[in-house]
Amino acid sequence: MTEKQNGNIIKVLIVDDQEIISTGLKLFLEKEDFVVCGEARNGNEALTLARESSPDIILMDINMPLMDGIEATRKILSELPDTRIIMFTTFKNDESIFGSFAAGAHGYCMKDISPTQLKYAIHTVKSGASWLDGKVADRVLRYSDQLKKNTVEKKSLQISGSQNKFQLTEREIDVLKLLVEGCSNKEISARLIVSTETVKTHMQHIFDKLRVADRTQAALKTLKEGILDS
Repeated sequence: MTEKQNGNIIKVLIVDDQEIISTGLKLFLEKEDFVVCGEARNGNEALTLARESSPDIILMDINMPLMDGIEATRKILSELPDTRIIMFTTFKNDESIFGSFAAGAHGYCMKDISPTQLKYAIHTVKSGASWLDGKVADRVLRYSDQLKKNTVEKKSLQISGSQNKFQLTEREIDVLKLLVEGCSNKEISARLIVSTETVKTHMQHIFDKLRVADRTQAALKTLKEGILDS
């Protein structure tokens, strides 16, 4: 039974100035039973179509004429806060990544993402969670490393002021470090020699203390707040 038959219809607005990409996305999405409620070629058109169709998800390009995707994201979400936006781009620079999330984007996908992952990303973001492409996560981690170049290396058991602020335990800090590195629960379990259930428990405590909903938000807040900085 398809999603349409189940009544789980997800309306998607495609925003991309390259027609060939937009057309390919439309064909794929409709094949997967998503409803494409419009195609925009720039941020201005995206804002107009979003107002008219109230999409569940917007796949938003960044580099477009008239109004770029970051500015369009900011304006759309100010009017339609329930809409969820995934940046769909080729850009991996700091300005694009952090600018997108600062504007309120809920996900960041590279255009070479696999069809299966794109489908999963849409469902993930629609469910209320965030999505961060693995290539972007690596970029975020390198950006964090740059910020720490001139800091004094922290002793393994030392707890920084930011960590005290969130009242993280030493083990929660260990788990958080591996989360930021992109490790799965299973990988964290193997690295720390604990069960996956223990990792899940630590993860939930971390989410509660940082006041975030998922792994992506935890990683971004960790980097923004300098929680792992010495």
